[in-house]
Amino acid sequence: MDMIVKAEAVTKTYLMGKRSLTVLNGVSVGIRPGETVAVIGPSGAGKSTLLHALGGLDQPTTGEVWFKGQSLYRLSPEERTMIRARHVGFVFQSYHLLPELDVVENVMLPTMAIRGMRRERAKTLERAEHLLDTVGLSDRLRHTPLELSGGEQQRVALARALMNEPELVLADEPTGNLDSVTGEHILKCLFGLTRERRHTLVLVTHNNEIAARCDRVIRMKDGRVEE
Repeated sequence: MDMIVKAEAVTKTYLMGKRSLTVLNGVSVGIRPGETVAVIGPSGAGKSTLLHALGGLDQPTTGEVWFKGQSLYRLSPEERTMIRARHVGFVFQSYHLLPELDVVENVMLPTMAIRGMRRERAKTLERAEHLLDTVGLSDRLRHTPLELSGGEQQRVALARALMNEPELVLADEPTGNLDSVTGEHILKCLFGLTRERRHTLVLVTHNNEIAARCDRVIRMKDGRVEE
């Protein structure tokens, strides 16, 4: 089966003054459509850097990242932005909600990058409200992020990630800032919604129990994929 996204011999090196730090060292991975894949490993293994490279957020130093047959980093920044807007949803450990917007406006934000969507505000609003109802926040539509708990904010971030029906969802330690009970609720929402809609999910975690809930596990150590 063709891969929806794959990395080929990807390296990533950051310059820190006169020193250099290699975070990814020749990583090659492929993700099939509809899979749920965990990327697991200790802190500093390169998990988040790989996720950002797969999502078009962080250009590798060498190597290629392919999304649906296109080389992501041979595209212009504008073309990559459009691919992210239309095809990729991100859920981060930090919620990255805009405090000046209410909950439903935060969920609608991804539509702003797509031409023509602003003219369909009624339809967009209906979808945002439906997603918030699905994650149990139908009574919080007009609240601001500062009026929500951490778990509620992460559910808003999850609804926002799914707003444009992305083919690929990338989640980076989405329960890292939450207690175990709240984190379990977020995971049920994340796995339930992505599987129901047949989204491809790549989940970065350091937790073996969370990783075991995925179809497949990619293990990383010292910037490499362990065989």
